[in-house]
Amino acid sequence: MKNYKAMLLVLLLSLAILLVSCTGDGADNGSTPANGENNTNAPANDEITVSEQVIFDQGGIKVTLKSFDADSLFGPSLKVLIENSSDSPVMVQARETSINGIVVDNIFSSDVASGKSANDEIVFMKEDIENAGIEVIRDIELKLSIYDPESWETIVESGTISITTSADPSYVQSYDDSGVAVLDKDGFKVVVKDADSESLLGTDVKVYLENNTEATVTIQVSDVSVNGYMIEPIFSVDLPAGKKAYDTITFLESDLEANGITSIDELELKVNIFDTETWEPILDSDAVKVSFK
Repeated sequence: MKNYKAMLLVLLLSLAILLVSCTGDGADNGSTPANGENNTNAPANDEITVSEQVIFDQGGIKVTLKSFDADSLFGPSLKVLIENSSDSPVMVQARETSINGIVVDNIFSSDVASGKSANDEIVFMKEDIENAGIEVIRDIELKLSIYDPESWETIVESGTISITTSADPSYVQSYDDSGVAVLDKDGFKVVVKDADSESLLGTDVKVYLENNTEATVTIQVSDVSVNGYMIEPIFSVDLPAGKKAYDTITFLESDLEANGITSIDELELKVNIFDTETWEPILDSDAVKVSFK
């Protein structure tokens, strides 16, 4: 997902803690899941558990999943124990994290010295979960990357780690692909949904994406214009094979103001898809116009 999200989270951490302490928990923000329905029969996530299990054990690095916590500050989390019996310090991070087949950003980076252990948690972003309409956390997938904390060189990377919670196995996640499909070809789907003027940085255009291929890809946009004016937005999504995502194309407030744009009435863009690992181009769409009038 977007790298700028992670940077903003770090910068706004202190402010977020202050706001939470002032507003309290459990306030009804009136949000509605992406599928437009509230499943009142679904079990609460705070009732969900995971079995303790070793999810990675290689090169002297052992990661044990201990438990599931629904009440972390920024979202639900997996509690993990990291044991480093190697001769070098390591940094452990998670990537390609998804819940119920939908990509969800995470907060997790743990430094562990040689011969030491650390208890930590992989936190899944609450905002992403709500935007995706995830009511029940049933299936979690992720990969672990272990780095040298000094050189940032990759020491080892795991394959896909699949975790099934205690949630009812009959629960089926729904996906909201309503909107204007600006791309639906060769296993890829990109749908423009609506524009949200309440964005932190300016105006967000909400999008839904699908990758029904066997490759992990990066999806970006180019030749973008708003109301006939060329503007370069913030948008880059890494989408693993077989996964879906809800994200936003962000237009900075300063760029909109410089072009006298007070609302996004018409958007034109091209979609560009390339292999995340090799950067080889896979697909470039024709220009597509979307009207919000």
